[in-house]
Amino acid sequence: MKPIRKAVFPVAGLGTRFLPATKAMPKEMLPIVDKPLIQYAVEEAIAAGITDLIFITGRNKRAIEDHFDSVPELEADLESKHKTKLLDAIRNIIPNHVNCIYTRQSAPLGLGHAVLCAAPIVGNEPFVVLLADDLIDATTSVTHQLIEAAHQQNGSVLAIQNVPRDQTNKYGIISGSRINGKTTRLTAIVEKPAPDVAPTTLAVVGRYVLEPEIFEHLRQVQAGVGGEIQLTDGIASLLGTREVYGFEYEGLRYDCGSKAGFFQATLELGRKYHGL
Repeated sequence: MKPIRKAVFPVAGLGTRFLPATKAMPKEMLPIVDKPLIQYAVEEAIAAGITDLIFITGRNKRAIEDHFDSVPELEADLESKHKTKLLDAIRNIIPNHVNCIYTRQSAPLGLGHAVLCAAPIVGNEPFVVLLADDLIDATTSVTHQLIEAAHQQNGSVLAIQNVPRDQTNKYGIISGSRINGKTTRLTAIVEKPAPDVAPTTLAVVGRYVLEPEIFEHLRQVQAGVGGEIQLTDGIASLLGTREVYGFEYEGLRYDCGSKAGFFQATLELGRKYHGL
């Protein structure tokens, strides 16, 4: 497998579960303690050696672009006041060797469609997809863990975790054969199955390493659950021609797409890293 240097961040969602806070501000810019949600995902990707950050944006998402851009006036003000710690914090969000690339998703047509929007930028290379809603606190970047597994297996790799059976209808659920302690070779994947028909309780969470062949499969899939183009359906189609693996990562995941998970992340990360 080629080196993996590109990461896709689908950030075009409307954030309706956090209204009215997200009426004028992207959900991805809501802060967990002192950093916006999207920054945690970006830092995870950069720690894994990613150099091209591809943001799939929508209307009212300019704050994301502004956040990762430089602000000379603010930097000059902090410098004049000798606030070096704060100055470093805003200057080093994006290292000099890392590129930010932005492209629009014209309509909210699903995660699969958002990933497909990245095809002209990604080209014929394997790449990572990170969903900022899933904040994963880990000693070793989960993206790094997945990239290592992808090189080891020479195929696409999905982050998976066991979930309670009554929650299978919230996730893509895989089935397959275990090939080592953490890795499962997929035989099937289904989007949000009801608990009584879910084949397993192994759920895909918001980290994927995908081979570029996924784009052709996404172009061919029909709209699925919710009338959207589902990434899960594209992966199910990819399974017919390529090996796909699930990897049980090491780390603690917070579902920041829910208010309860967002609150939990704020409390626990605040205590762990900021002594609050």
